[in-house]
Amino acid sequence: FVALMGLKSPNWVLSSSYNPWAWSSVSSGEHDFLGNFKDFVPPPENGGAGLELRRRVVGGGGEKEEALSVDYNLNHSVAPPLGVEVSEAEPFVDKKEESLKITTNRSSDFPSFNDTHVLPLSPKIIRKLSNLQILETRLQQARAAIRDTQQSGNRSYDPDYIPTGPIYWNAPAFHKSYLEMEKQFKVLVYEEGEQPIFHNGPCGSIYSMEGNFIYKLETSKFRTRDPEKAHVYFLPFSVTSIVHFIYDRNSRDHWLPMKQTVRDYVDLLAAKYPYWNRSLGADHFMLSCHDWGPEISKSVPELFKNSIRALCNANTSEGFRPSKDVSIPEINLPGGRTNGLIGGPSPSKRPILVFFAGGLHGPIRPILLDHWENKDPDVQVHKYLPKGVSYSAMMRKSKYCICPSGYEVASPRMVEALYTGCIPVLIKDHYVPPFSDVLNWKSFSVEISVEEIPNLKKILMGISNRQYIRMQRRGVTVRRHFEVNLPPKRYDVFHMTLHSIWLRRLNIRVHDVDDL
Repeated sequence: FVALMGLKSPNWVLSSSYNPWAWSSVSSGEHDFLGNFKDFVPPPENGGAGLELRRRVVGGGGEKEEALSVDYNLNHSVAPPLGVEVSEAEPFVDKKEESLKITTNRSSDFPSFNDTHVLPLSPKIIRKLSNLQILETRLQQARAAIRDTQQSGNRSYDPDYIPTGPIYWNAPAFHKSYLEMEKQFKVLVYEEGEQPIFHNGPCGSIYSMEGNFIYKLETSKFRTRDPEKAHVYFLPFSVTSIVHFIYDRNSRDHWLPMKQTVRDYVDLLAAKYPYWNRSLGADHFMLSCHDWGPEISKSVPELFKNSIRALCNANTSEGFRPSKDVSIPEINLPGGRTNGLIGGPSPSKRPILVFFAGGLHGPIRPILLDHWENKDPDVQVHKYLPKGVSYSAMMRKSKYCICPSGYEVASPRMVEALYTGCIPVLIKDHYVPPFSDVLNWKSFSVEISVEEIPNLKKILMGISNRQYIRMQRRGVTVRRHFEVNLPPKRYDVFHMTLHSIWLRRLNIRVHDVDDL
């Protein structure tokens, strides 16, 4: 009876607290070379991971939340203890009808205490599942397939590209997850909202990820117009457009009208459709490359706390949570294209050790310029480049390119360095690099703390030429994941962004409120 009653699941939202291939991510974004995340308690040796279950109850009296802690062993089978036959859901199921039938070989006569009766080990259950339950069952199968690949290391065939090498935390698992995403991931783009705030965004500036993603998603094979088939729901507003068209610098509270725009939009969707209330936004996502994206997401508490936020400004000190949020790259496309931006000479034709040019934005750059501007010919650090000197040409002549934070952690320099074959040197605090749920940034970049800026040259000179060549070649390989293509190509930045969202969706399980 306990087993049977357990089939009627409450409205659970599940989140984990271990590595991305146990369907979670990190709060600090730092990894060691074993693929574990620093500052996190590692899982038990048997593969288990501590998970947190939160039960969300929605009713007329408001929302309640209860938290339970359980141990979930990832090595255990994900199949239910009893056999379940999955059938397509009907448009409407009368809740009064009996939807669960159990067949056994037992007699209907009540047994005496002296008789011996053998119960069947696997009673057969015939159950009609809702569309959401069918969707969750298939996601469960995808989790199991990825987990098996993670443990076995078996590789799948791919005519275009097979991920391999140390640039990935687990190349076979990533590849399997990517193929599963291509096979079944569906995104509903809400059609409500009008341009220029909604269904619109910049494509030719440092905020180009917003417009490029919106336009490409709305015409991609991943889009579905059937909300019952969607795994996630996209809120198609552009924070850059909100700032451009609604921000009033003369207003006493310039945040209010911008936040009210997002709040009204979510309220409209929540009143019109059941999907936001069903998960309290946990299967919804937004995307922003503007520095104000994190703050504007606070306009709706559930959007900030529960929803997947794909952000360039992935700052953990400002509420970015890698277990549910996605770090995306900031890419500057002056002409809306990457023509002329990609490519560079071989490692042997790069005479400059390290290069940086940029203004005094934020707390890190003044320290960098104070220590190194015009101090050493090997360390080319400039506030402004001399007249006639090309920024991109300097990157192509350099072995390493410094990518410090400005006022915010995001910077297009990381992608510019990868585009030109220059190894990125990250000097950032509280930053989660893009796609670090999959990519091992330490294999193709250098991370230096602010305190180590005076030792910059010593650290870089300490990297052997052999290791430098390895890292440079890895950077050229990983570049495909940051390229902007029109139309999109497999494994490019559009698909990697979708894959990170797909991973976050695998982190949760949504149940119908009717199952409560």
